[in-house]
Amino acid sequence: MYRYKDLSVELCGIKFESPFVLAAGPPTDELDMVRRAFKQGWAGAVLKTTHVESVKVDLVYPMMSSINMEDRRMAGLGNIDLISRYGIEEVEKRVATLKKEFPEKVVMASIMGSNKEEWQELVRRLEEAGVDMIECSFSCPQGSMGQRPGAMLGQDGDASKMVTQWVKSAAKRAPVVIKITPQVAFIAEIAKKIKEGGADAICASNTIPSLMGIDLDTFVPYPNVRNKSTYSGLSGHFIKPITLRTIAEIKKNVDIPITGTGGVMSWSDAVELMLVGATTVQLCTAVMHHGYGIIDDLKVGLSNYLETHGFSSPMELVGKSLPFITTHEQLKRTPLVKAFIDEEKCVGCGQCYVACRDGGHQAIEFDVEKRLPKVDKEKCVGCALCPTVCPVEGCILMKYVD
Repeated sequence: MYRYKDLSVELCGIKFESPFVLAAGPPTDELDMVRRAFKQGWAGAVLKTTHVESVKVDLVYPMMSSINMEDRRMAGLGNIDLISRYGIEEVEKRVATLKKEFPEKVVMASIMGSNKEEWQELVRRLEEAGVDMIECSFSCPQGSMGQRPGAMLGQDGDASKMVTQWVKSAAKRAPVVIKITPQVAFIAEIAKKIKEGGADAICASNTIPSLMGIDLDTFVPYPNVRNKSTYSGLSGHFIKPITLRTIAEIKKNVDIPITGTGGVMSWSDAVELMLVGATTVQLCTAVMHHGYGIIDDLKVGLSNYLETHGFSSPMELVGKSLPFITTHEQLKRTPLVKAFIDEEKCVGCGQCYVACRDGGHQAIEFDVEKRLPKVDKEKCVGCALCPTVCPVEGCILMKYVD
């Protein structure tokens, strides 16, 4: 059996045996599922968002659709599921059971309320059940608690601060994590308000409201729910760049711990989130696609990465890339960069030539007889379009020139 390095991390004073946590969602909505995940090696789980008993949960089916890229299935997942069908009465029992059976695992629960009394009741009951951390969903529609009815609570800084204060005043033991939405103009401002409200950490971030596609025969968008549809929450690899930017902006501007989620499909994705500021990494879509067993790949991959790069702990990764992120104005304009083509690796597809001709600077010529492209160094400005379209890794490199 593979011997992992010590992958433990600490968030809000709580030790996780590894950074890998199940996000609130379908993989954490049944007790037996979480049990199985813990047995397979997940460090913790956020139970799917719960509510007070009086809330009526009226789910619709089908609720999922996907974006496929050529032969790759589910490159992006759309989901119109909003909340667990299980109320707090059931979830508090599950928390108690999981803590008894898996005392070394971190058991968290996600909550959503519509007024002060509901938020605080949920907190009190979960603490009494023994929950380790409480995550508050500010990134699903919250009625009129924000400035605009129907808007996400996390889009309103003052409302986010107010509800955070409600939750923190009720929490006597468990750290409070606020889950935000990237659907705002200035994410750092929202994060500052949440910190002012007393939050212990931020979960960054969540799915992106999207229209997943349209059936060209019926004209009905996906998913088709009896000939109607609505906007889905888009998850999967497509949203990783948005998550990275969200975490980086928060970490560069607000001194608050972050648990990262959104777009993580592999150990390398998880490392990227940690490099811009996340301490733990939550996964959902990857598990829905490949199963709980991916935890082995995540831990082996992270272990090997730490070993290869001489790190003794995952905590050393947190925020390591932030010094390299700056504004566009501060980027250096010299020395110049040019494209160089390795003729031995070139397969003669001509894609770089077409891309540069019609979308670049017409700096690549193509010898039809030899099936070889050639860069005109005088015309090449170093935009790097050609290596992005080249099908052969390392065939086209961007190099600095005097």
